[in-house]
Amino acid sequence: MLVIGLTGGIACGKSTVSKKLEESYGIPIIDADKIAREIVEPHRDAYKRIVRYFGGKVPDLLQADGSLNRAALGKHVFANHADLKVLNGITHPAVRYEIFRQILGNYFKGKKMCLLDVPLLFESKLDFFCGVTVSVVCDQATQVERVRARNPELSVEGVKNRIKAQMTHKERTRRSDYVLENDGSPQALYGQVHSLIGKIKPSWTRTLLEYFPPFAIVSAIAIMMIKYLRAK
Repeated sequence: MLVIGLTGGIACGKSTVSKKLEESYGIPIIDADKIAREIVEPHRDAYKRIVRYFGGKVPDLLQADGSLNRAALGKHVFANHADLKVLNGITHPAVRYEIFRQILGNYFKGKKMCLLDVPLLFESKLDFFCGVTVSVVCDQATQVERVRARNPELSVEGVKNRIKAQMTHKERTRRSDYVLENDGSPQALYGQVHSLIGKIKPSWTRTLLEYFPPFAIVSAIAIMMIKYLRAK
């Protein structure tokens, strides 16, 4: 099974690409953002650790129903990079466990491909487990405009702080196998997605071979070594 790693900066269009791949090509999606929301639901381990650490730092951390105020927490950590690292240290291990569980689930269902949709794909080193990595990029002015359109309460400076906290487009592009540019229309982006699928879709022969354990193990090790050497 080919694991496609999809990433991109805030408001670059990653979710649009993910939705298109699921709806038009039937590729199952493993959404790291969705998993990240689920693992911090009240009374779960990550939730308790976040409340213990950030309770005294973010006054409005909890909402009336006891759930996390994600907007307040996000505003705090994107302005305080040390605390962003703490938050990532709490949530990333729990997210990884659920991601691997879902990858195995798709493998045992006999899927040819699955999509790993992760904003911090390279930062979290999850790209080492992907056969192909894809980044969606756009210019910063477009990013700011899109973020403020959906979150008008954020200032331009606040949006730029969030962008600065992420990997640069240049570095993300350097580390990706494929790059989709989303400065134009949705139709132009969809055309790039269609072209991408034509290039990466595995044959049935390869898919069947990867369900033969020795071949699957050798293939996985080879992919990880290539990713490691590229990163070095």
